[in-house]
Amino acid sequence: MLGLVGLGIRARTGTVGAEQVRAAAQKGTLVLALVASDASRNTLDKLVPLLRARRVPIVEGLAAQALGAAAGRAPTAAIGILDRSLARGILEVVDSGDSGPA
Repeated sequence: MLGLVGLGIRARTGTVGAEQVRAAAQKGTLVLALVASDASRNTLDKLVPLLRARRVPIVEGLAAQALGAAAGRAPTAAIGILDRSLARGILEVVDSGDSGPA
């Protein structure tokens, strides 16, 4: 799954960071959000209610370090996916229970 996320970031069909994910959700361009399990309570309190209100699917359970590594960046609290096909592929991997390299 993280391999798909990295491809999306490199293809510019993803956004990195809680503020950028919030902005994409507010604009209506966000299709899927990956939220770090170790994100700060403040970040979660700002981000998760907005994502739920906008009915954006949320993938949780990954560490900020893993999300950042997938994006080729420092640890990050959230990554947003802007492409429907990529989001579908990521959700299929998540639903299959295989979160390894994809």
